[in-house]
Parts: sequence; C-alpha cells; structure tokens
Amino acid sequence: MSVVSVPRSTPPPEWVLARRRQIGDQIRGARLQANMTQEQVAHAIPMDRASYNRVEQGHSSAGVDTLILIAHVIGVPLADLVR
Repeated sequence: MSVVSVPRSTPPPEWVLARRRQIGDQIRGARLQANMTQEQVAHAIPMDRASYNRVEQGHSSAGVDTLILIAHVIGVPLADLVR
C-alpha cells in the first residue's frame, strides 16, 4: 500500500470522512452505554462540549491523546472506539 501525501488545504478523501463518522458513532455508543452525557465526558477530558460534539458527529478528528482520554473517561479500551 502506498502512502499518499495530502496537503492540509485539501479535504480528506471520502472514505476517511466516513471512517471518522463511524468512530464518532462508536464513541457515542460507548458514552451512552456508560450512561454519561457529552458534557460529563467533555468536562473530564477537558474539552468544551461543542468540540466534543464535533468529534462524535465526525465533523472533527480527534488526536490519539484525546481518544485515549475519551476511552479512559468512558471506561472502555481505546480499541473499542476505533474498531
């Protein structure tokens, strides 16, 4: 598999955006299973709720550190969020 260099001004390919939405859905499902609100998770990370919401909606990508924090706060393995 070859690595494609994408300039920052170019939006990611559609398959990347679709995968980002899928990860957001998995985060949302894990959060709801843990009976937590977006506000509770965002506060514990810390991140503002609007930014956290954009991650769950797949409109914004989260860095690895943020994903690790989300998994920790929700109480699931990181792998469960990105499968």
